[in-house]
Amino acid sequence: MEARVAVTYEQHDHVTGTFLHGTKAELQPGDELVAGFGSNFQEGRTMNHIYFTTLESTAAWGAQLSAALAGPDSRGHVYAVEPLGPFEDDPNVTDKRFPGNPTESYRTRHPLRILHEVEEWQAHPPEALRAMLDGLADMRAKGLDVIED
Repeated sequence: MEARVAVTYEQHDHVTGTFLHGTKAELQPGDELVAGFGSNFQEGRTMNHIYFTTLESTAAWGAQLSAALAGPDSRGHVYAVEPLGPFEDDPNVTDKRFPGNPTESYRTRHPLRILHEVEEWQAHPPEALRAMLDGLADMRAKGLDVIED
């Protein structure tokens, strides 16, 4: 088995594949996601990074959770994106919650350009979504919903 190479702003070119972003927002090809806006997951918090992944299941969590937390009757959206600058492993999951980066989650301070919406993506089952929302609420109640941003 090949040793995992950490993804850093200086060393990220080895990450390939389709990059995906899950969100509640309705976007169009050519739109750019930029840092400096409110968090979908923590009220009153301005985010310094934009987060993305190479895994559909991880992007689905972003789409479903942000939509559920916002309250609209939507499952959210998954978009294929192009990072317009360097990126790094998402420290909120890499080695903090999961050894390595099995969720293939990354973050950048640079824009992500929307390429197109992924129309056919597999949503997590309602009971899994409910369990994740309950877990987030429990973490929030205990003051453990810290985002390293």
